[in-house]
Amino acid sequence: MKPMTACLKNHPKRFKCHSRICTAMRACAIALLFIILLCLVTPALAANEDRYGYIKVQDVTVKLENGTAVIHVNYAVDEGTRFIFFILGKQDLKKKLLKILNYEDAQITRIDLSSADFIVDEAAFSYGNGIYWYPSHEFNVVIPNLTIHTPQVTRNFTMVKAFPAGLGFFATNNAEAQYSNVSESANK
Repeated sequence: MKPMTACLKNHPKRFKCHSRICTAMRACAIALLFIILLCLVTPALAANEDRYGYIKVQDVTVKLENGTAVIHVNYAVDEGTRFIFFILGKQDLKKKLLKILNYEDAQITRIDLSSADFIVDEAAFSYGNGIYWYPSHEFNVVIPNLTIHTPQVTRNFTMVKAFPAGLGFFATNNAEAQYSNVSESANK
């Protein structure tokens, strides 16, 4: 077999042909790489803001009872992941839901493939005498329907990523307020 330099000197047309084939193959490789990259990026660009991985949040309901928040989340999971949950369990689903809610100390009380319930202790600040303040809170996804229930009022929000401004409310059990009123009258 002849060295390449000798082949090129004797056959310059072969070199041009070889060069054209290499250039065409490189162009095809670049085009194919671009198409693959476009296929991978398109789903990420088309992702909804109310979606976190394979979970699409439908609504969140927060019921405030004294300083505790009882949270109910309705969601849908991608069909392909349901089979994985039956095999591997729901640990990843739990982690993703906790990440969506963005509460550090939330405890899961119930979970299935369409909804979950959480309890957050001390979600509201107590000012004494049965008065509480539920501060503003930011979620990690857009919540299509957010409902906040207190003993006095219900607030509804649509397409929000955060509960704005906070909300004041009174305790469901007025025993704390009655106790403080009794102790104040005893001190007089």
